[in-house]
Amino acid sequence: MARDLRHKSSWRPATRLIRSGTQRSAFDETSEALFLTSGYVYASAEEAEASFNGEKERYVYSRFANPTIAMFETRLAAIEDAAHCRATATGMAAVFSSMACAIKAGDRVVASRALFGSCQYVVAEILPRFGVETAFVDGGDLGQWRRALAPGAAFVFMETPSNPTLDIIDIAAVSELAHAAGARVVVDNVFASPILQKPLALGADIVVYSATKHIDGQGRCLGGAIITNDSAYEEELLVPYMRHTGPAISPFNAWLLLKGLETLELRVSRHCENAAAVAEFLANRGEAQRVLYPGLASHPQHELASKQMTAGGNIVSFELAGGKAAAFRFLNALRLIDISNNLGDAKSLATHPATTTHQRLSAEEQRAMGITDGLVRISVGLEDIEDIKDDLDRALAAAE
Repeated sequence: MARDLRHKSSWRPATRLIRSGTQRSAFDETSEALFLTSGYVYASAEEAEASFNGEKERYVYSRFANPTIAMFETRLAAIEDAAHCRATATGMAAVFSSMACAIKAGDRVVASRALFGSCQYVVAEILPRFGVETAFVDGGDLGQWRRALAPGAAFVFMETPSNPTLDIIDIAAVSELAHAAGARVVVDNVFASPILQKPLALGADIVVYSATKHIDGQGRCLGGAIITNDSAYEEELLVPYMRHTGPAISPFNAWLLLKGLETLELRVSRHCENAAAVAEFLANRGEAQRVLYPGLASHPQHELASKQMTAGGNIVSFELAGGKAAAFRFLNALRLIDISNNLGDAKSLATHPATTTHQRLSAEEQRAMGITDGLVRISVGLEDIEDIKDDLDRALAAAE
């Protein structure tokens, strides 16, 4: 079903996160219902025929659409002020589907170099197998974008802030260059979340999320989303692709994510408060050679981050002088913060990108992205900030 989900009420964002998209069944439940069904029944063969040929709009199969999934999609679209949202099984399903639905042999994709490892693999390894030319640029260098886009492109793909070095890309400026080259702009907005940054308002065409991260925010389930205002892209490309290739989210996961949206603004606010305190704490410690956080004035793109984002987010990365050995001593000394490659969780999590999320990249590729053996990424959670600092203090001492 092609649907325009643009929110038409005067509700403010916090209210939209709780109320938008709710569909009550005949039982008038308070909490949104969970429809665990794969299929639907029809009153007659004629109704089934009309449903499948498009004459009658209704649910026909949960791979295509489902009431619980539709509520999640409508609510997420409302907070983005977007016309269309399609939920997917994972964030990577959203990333790949956003381009695969429209790409063809002979097209070009230009991407920022600083990407999550799996996103880099999609652009560098998978798309070229289908005859798609790909090019990488330093995201903050508009001259590189301009030169790479000169031959034209079908898509521009970027991640801002980037994983794990928190590079910031000027979404408006790159979108203007991309549109002049005939490209659609896809922004992976997972680090900022829908609360801190609105890529569509800055000129992007498509936003993708790993809803596994802040939207769930409690380590329970996987999910993703593709959001756009481009109705032609949605109806002619994305919907048929989703329908026939099946990267559908389960209704249960959609229900968890729907409930996660209700507290997203509150959680992200506390995440940012704690992360800013962690960044300041690390910046004042001699053990941390380099502290990367968009909210710090020392961040190379702090001014741009302040313009595009309403806060710095919950990810802090820092570098230890002793390389991998020091990073491992730090991680192994943690008692509160867990070692995990996930992020955006209520629990604080830490990982060593060079050996986990970006381990498949060559040493040269890691260096080009600013990933060193001493780099540690922390997803700052919702615990008491003094307990987080105590844990960091103990681990930093052990890293020496």
